[in-house]
Amino acid sequence: MLEVAERARSAAADALARTPEQLEALRAAGVVDSGGSGLLLLLDALLHVLDGRPLPACEAGPGALPDVGGVAAETADEGTASCRYEVMYLLDAPDEAVPAFREVWSGLGDSIVVVGGDGTWNCHIHTDDIGAAIEAALDAGRPSRIRVTDLFEEIEEERWVREAAGAAGTVEEPHAHCAVVAVCTGDGIRRIFASLGVHRFVTGGQSMNPSTADLLAAIEDANADEVVLLPNNKNVVAVAEAAAAAASKPARVVVTHGIQEGIAALLDYDPEGSADDNVVAMAASAAHVVGGEVTRAVRDSTSPAGPIAEGDYLGISRDGIRVVAPSVAEAATGLLELLIDVDHHEVVTIIAGEAAHAADTRRITEWIEERHPQLVAEVHPGGQPLYPYLLSVE
Repeated sequence: MLEVAERARSAAADALARTPEQLEALRAAGVVDSGGSGLLLLLDALLHVLDGRPLPACEAGPGALPDVGGVAAETADEGTASCRYEVMYLLDAPDEAVPAFREVWSGLGDSIVVVGGDGTWNCHIHTDDIGAAIEAALDAGRPSRIRVTDLFEEIEEERWVREAAGAAGTVEEPHAHCAVVAVCTGDGIRRIFASLGVHRFVTGGQSMNPSTADLLAAIEDANADEVVLLPNNKNVVAVAEAAAAAASKPARVVVTHGIQEGIAALLDYDPEGSADDNVVAMAASAAHVVGGEVTRAVRDSTSPAGPIAEGDYLGISRDGIRVVAPSVAEAATGLLELLIDVDHHEVVTIIAGEAAHAADTRRITEWIEERHPQLVAEVHPGGQPLYPYLLSVE
């Protein structure tokens, strides 16, 4: 196995450059494409797992994301992920092995998605340790269709494409039979959605609803025969349905009331399927999520959960305001206590907004570990305004 991996790595390097030294020079110059680099990363990771060989050093400094056309590049300490690699694979593993697998992955990176059942799991993570991310699968079962992407190179490549398009006209994106248009805000949320296949983004959410014209323009601009829309807010559903009805191509709406449901829906998105088939599958996936959000009161008021003073933190579910608390962590944990069904839920997903602080996030995850040790907590940087935390359990 080790000899095969060495020969494959050497052949891949030779296909991209005459010598490994030339390959590294081309990489540094940005000439090697992300697909070829991804193959080499995968083979390097295999050699790391089999023989303990070190992975190639990152050209960029720790946590240094390249400038991507106005998208803020922040370090993990500032609330945005800085993991370099995206690792995805299918995992054949018994259901009882998956909680331990998730726990290992929770220490390796972010943007973690592990979904499936009956022995087959679709796994996705952003990490700096490719070898450990793959080795975790070998401990749990058998991985297949492994894909490794250098996110820093991909972001830089996208910047080059944009600059080239500005200098020499537009560059046509790959065609899809069915594209996804999603309403959202926050750089982190857009990155998560993009990694799950979203083609067009429309800025919007609570108190900043997009117009029908905005959504219609995104539908028409998508390079696809058909389109699925994710409104991701109950106030945007009617606008999305109006845009879908006015579109010149088949467009359907998956009724998602929050970002959490949108992420779940995308796990069953098929770019080669029809909009009608995608709506059925994606809506079923979204229905499995129980979501909530934490925000701050801007004025005194009353609620079913008790009186509200300006500055209080509110825990909100589909049923309305469920928790009123003096701190954001208390509001989040109080809401989770109401949302969690210990007999049916396995994972708590926390999407941290621009106002979230690491100390509060740690209090929430520690509360989950203490009160519900059977659950796995996954934290993703979302960067959304107004809501320090978006929460979901499934």
